[in-house]
Amino acid sequence: MTRPPATLRDFYENPAVPVASGAARSRRQARLLARALGPVRTGAPPATILDIGCGDGSAAAVAAEVLTGHRLVGVDWSQDALRRARTRIPWAVRGELTDGGLPFATGSADAVLFSEVIEHLVDPDAALDELRRVLRPGGHLMLSTPNLAAWYNRGLLLAGVQPVFSEVSMRGIHGRPGTQVVGHLRLCTARALRGFLTASGFEAVRIAGAPYHDVPRPLRPLDRAACRVPSLASILLAHARRAGG
Repeated sequence: MTRPPATLRDFYENPAVPVASGAARSRRQARLLARALGPVRTGAPPATILDIGCGDGSAAAVAAEVLTGHRLVGVDWSQDALRRARTRIPWAVRGELTDGGLPFATGSADAVLFSEVIEHLVDPDAALDELRRVLRPGGHLMLSTPNLAAWYNRGLLLAGVQPVFSEVSMRGIHGRPGTQVVGHLRLCTARALRGFLTASGFEAVRIAGAPYHDVPRPLRPLDRAACRVPSLASILLAHARRAGG
């Protein structure tokens, strides 16, 4: 979303790079947002929801099933991803997370879905500034990102193993579990994410946990149980509101 070096841009334009995190997580995040927005009132205009970093649109399509009555617009800078997204959702436009890089007026969005994008960004500060710009005062931000301090990462670090989700190369896996390079540039803990959102002009930050779809099957019950303590969960789900509302 923020303009990366050419090699990084090429990486994300590659159709083989994963662009969605699974229907279950997308549905859970959409339900959280639906509860925050409340029921659609008869005669009221639909809420404008931006799915920033929509990828191929599969997550937005799942969210749209939950967020009926609202207008959901997908945004990405990858032309290949947008071509695929337009086969799944009615609106998908190009934009970048730079100053004024999103094609929306200041304060025009009621909510933003920002699903597992921030860990890929070169400049997350500029990204949060731009999200805050397009959100109306009091508008909702639903952000998800992998948890550096997930329960298994704590054990891996103690054993001297590179944590899951972290990467030292864009060309291959080195020293950590997993088989896919997914382009993560930075990771955070629940405490760090809360502090970052607050410093970026958001308030009422609430963080929940979500499981990770690629955890080995025998460990999935433990991964689901860890969600009860967000600081241990695989995935962090943050709900915040733009200050000033």
